[in-house]
Amino acid sequence: MSCSCGSNAENVFLPKEAEIISAKKMTDTETHFSLRMKDGSTFDFEPGQIVEAGVFGFGEIPLGLSSSPTQTDSFELVVREVGKVSKALTELGEGDTMMIRGPMGKGFPLAELRGKDVLIVAGGIGLCPTRSLIRYIMARRDEFKKFTLFYGTRSPKELLFEEDLVEWRASDGVACLETVDQADESWKGNVGVITTLFEKAEGLDADTHVIICGPPVMYKFVIQKLVSIGIPHSNVFVDLERRMKCGIGKCGHCQINDKYVCLDGPVFRFSDIEELEEAI
Repeated sequence: MSCSCGSNAENVFLPKEAEIISAKKMTDTETHFSLRMKDGSTFDFEPGQIVEAGVFGFGEIPLGLSSSPTQTDSFELVVREVGKVSKALTELGEGDTMMIRGPMGKGFPLAELRGKDVLIVAGGIGLCPTRSLIRYIMARRDEFKKFTLFYGTRSPKELLFEEDLVEWRASDGVACLETVDQADESWKGNVGVITTLFEKAEGLDADTHVIICGPPVMYKFVIQKLVSIGIPHSNVFVDLERRMKCGIGKCGHCQINDKYVCLDGPVFRFSDIEELEEAI
């Protein structure tokens, strides 16, 4: 799929209104939105791209899309309440509108992933942007070989998209492995950091292509595990959207040496940035 950034590609400063179809509280801090463009236009994007979502009078924040572009009647976002803009967004409900600017950035390398075994390592809210790719893979299952998901959260109550997890666990050719840092009485699965899931996975080899998205501390240790398996850095892609702010390379917030995460990413081949200070 080529990059299709819609009419906003010519007007990157111009937000458009999106109507909220549904707003579902997922955890104490995360709200899942389903939206459609108010003017009836389709919203074309690639898995891994981002949008700027905002409310007039409060500002805007960058968010990774959490739905697949194969879902053409709507698109989805997850907002974590951490500041005034995200709080204003999470207070919106069905029938309200938010302003959307985008899509922006470079997404996951679909052409390279097709015909390959794919491993996605998602920590915490990192499941939200990678869900776009997961749902794309599930919708076009015959285009990809074995698919493995590692998903980790701090506790069971922070698990996101639990209905999806049930579906993915039951799917042929899919290995869905989950872990929590701290269990409660209801949790029967793995306990430990996400790298402990490597001991339970089968079939990972040097030809596996890997996507990593999660808290900054996770990246280094996951990559160390990948090296021990023999997976080259050129087969590893990291999502660095956490660094972004304006989305158009003007504020400098996401600059890493000569790279701008919002323009050159947010998805990067690890071998292209591993020598950049503070990239990971």
